[in-house]
Amino acid sequence: MRILLLLTLLLCLLTEASAQTSTVIWQVTSFDVNANVQQDARTLNAVATINATNVGTGPGRTLTARLHAKAVVKSVTAGGAPTTFRPGAEPRGDLQRIEIALPSLVAPNSSVTVAVTYVIPIESNSGLTAISPIGTQFLPLSFWYPMPNTPYSVRGADTAPFRLTVNIPNIISSGVEKPGPNGSMAFEQSLHGQPFFVQGDWDRVEGAGEGRGIVAFLEKGAAADDRKRAEALIAFAAAARAFYAASLGPAPEVPLKLVAVRRGAGFSDSGTVLFDADAVRLPKIDASTALSVAEAIARVWIGGQTAVQGEGGGVLRDALVRFFATEFLQKQFGPEAVKSELYRQRLAYATVAQRDGPLARASQLDNTYFASVPNRGAMFWRLVERRLGREVLMGVLRAALQSGKTDPNGLNLAGLREALVAKGGESLKLLLDQQLDQVIDTDLMIGLPQQRGAEWVSALRNLGSIDVNVTVAATTDRGEQVLAEATVPAKEFGSAVFKTPAKIVRVEVDPDKLYPQLDYGNDVMPTGKDLSQALNEASLQLGAQDFVKAEATARAMLATAPRFQEAQIILARALLGQNRIEDAERLFRAALEEPLPFSATLAWANIGLGEIAMKRNQPAEAAKLFNAAVVASRDYPSSLAARAARIRAEAAANSAPPVDETARAFVTQLSQAVVSNKKAELESRIVSGELVRFINASIGTETWETKVVRTEQLNANLIAADVQIRANKLGTVGSGTAVLMLARTPAGWKLSGIELFEVR
Repeated sequence: MRILLLLTLLLCLLTEASAQTSTVIWQVTSFDVNANVQQDARTLNAVATINATNVGTGPGRTLTARLHAKAVVKSVTAGGAPTTFRPGAEPRGDLQRIEIALPSLVAPNSSVTVAVTYVIPIESNSGLTAISPIGTQFLPLSFWYPMPNTPYSVRGADTAPFRLTVNIPNIISSGVEKPGPNGSMAFEQSLHGQPFFVQGDWDRVEGAGEGRGIVAFLEKGAAADDRKRAEALIAFAAAARAFYAASLGPAPEVPLKLVAVRRGAGFSDSGTVLFDADAVRLPKIDASTALSVAEAIARVWIGGQTAVQGEGGGVLRDALVRFFATEFLQKQFGPEAVKSELYRQRLAYATVAQRDGPLARASQLDNTYFASVPNRGAMFWRLVERRLGREVLMGVLRAALQSGKTDPNGLNLAGLREALVAKGGESLKLLLDQQLDQVIDTDLMIGLPQQRGAEWVSALRNLGSIDVNVTVAATTDRGEQVLAEATVPAKEFGSAVFKTPAKIVRVEVDPDKLYPQLDYGNDVMPTGKDLSQALNEASLQLGAQDFVKAEATARAMLATAPRFQEAQIILARALLGQNRIEDAERLFRAALEEPLPFSATLAWANIGLGEIAMKRNQPAEAAKLFNAAVVASRDYPSSLAARAARIRAEAAANSAPPVDETARAFVTQLSQAVVSNKKAELESRIVSGELVRFINASIGTETWETKVVRTEQLNANLIAADVQIRANKLGTVGSGTAVLMLARTPAGWKLSGIELFEVR
């Protein structure tokens, strides 16, 4: 009897343990979203239908979806029948969760269809959500449609083929555009993606030849030069498509769309990428736009044609994509031209290296994610390529992408790790385990070189927990470079031997920075400051007008990183501050010749050359250069400096363009609305949903005097106005300048944004 009781108890415990280990994991297989935008009410009314499969091990009784925090769910159906649901707060992110009761248990590998009817009020516009007469947009990170899995989970956001129908005109999304019911627009996407849409007034530029199937959407009223540069951008995207096809297999038949926007630039999904509208006004493609487009095209294969599923998806959809995009940039522009982008990636990672977590466990909820996963992850893939060789790695990836097309598990990190280890053996497994599952502890150190006969030797130390195989670079007193290969065991010492009788004056371990490290400042002898620390110091020195120290710091950075564009610009500005005009001019012009410049490089180089032209009493030439700087500027300091200098140069040359009189009249009306202290009066002069904080802060203003100094037509419906302002609020008087963005709407000009505001 006692034995029977023990057996019964054991059976109960086993059953309970089995029940506890069973899980329910929902994986979306398709979305169908019908979006109805109500401009006057500033709401999005939508019905989202989700088909989801239970890929877990236990039966599903409920399906939980995450949605915009302010969404109001009206009704839910499951399997076509009305069902109950329970809203609540989602602990990860500012979201709400909707727990939906299913009419019956959904067994593993079985599916269910759920439809959610809801309304989202949009109080103020942003780059993620906007309801506006000049451009409505909803991007996935606004959580405007229900998601069982979000970017904040380790599995990552749900992606699936989708159909999207929107009731307003001039909509762009990914996939094939088709007419919808009642004048709406519909998009059918066969790749795995996330529903989104942007609205605007567009000029189309169609690709031809190798660029067939690629379309650039420019702002209405694009100039002939803008269209030519859009054609160059299409050719760049076509070259990326061909590069990835050679590496990863034939490109899927899907339209590729390059969309110029004023906000939301950098977002991409399943063949569509949003880029800064001013990029086509630059003389050449800038590094940020190039990387964004290259990554967008890579995602057509990685995550689009083959879904990325499972935990650690960021190592594939963000890190592997950046690895491939950087490889393409190197092929397109040359390895030297891309070094500044590699410096940028390393600097971004270095800011979070001391508090970063395991790569395979990262999610977008981590505040280190975007600095770490794409950048450190790209380093990881370069390490894997070095261990396996390019052809072996490409073979593994092609096979995984091909099998993942039909596998419900898609492309997943766990399966790919097994395939890589099968090719690379135990040593590669140790590398994968350390780089993906553990906190990075690698820190490489190098000692001063010592001469031993006809050779030089530098001691090496590895403070990390894995063996490293590194290149060590030495520079002789004649400027020649000598390379050595070294293996340094974990927590041990090693040495690098340079077979040269020439005197070695500088050594650096891992010059290509393949290994993610906690500290890059001890990789070089003689020692110097790490790039991030030196860059901060040089910027402060330049701001304090200590030009001699800024020059020294910039030169030290360039000794370590000769193609570091930020250091090149700081050096040129420091030389200009010392009135060494010819030296500064040479550096500024060299910066403009960079094959792959950052937009900030173009902006500051043109500002510097403009200042030199002013010193030479050439204000007309200076005005042209300052105008080029305004177009290139993306950051506040360069934009502020370029705009002020442009006005000064045009006044000196007596070449200021005429002020648009309709814009001047509107700014006068806006001033009257500000001092009326009537919120409704001011709101009537501002695009719906914009500048909500400005409207509230303006209440109580006693004086608001304006003078329009300059206006610039940015597109057919947008003007930038440089305005001088004198204001008095609650007895505090301030004056200064601002750049007001005026948008043409069906109701006339309205204020749509404030680019700069220097009223103090």
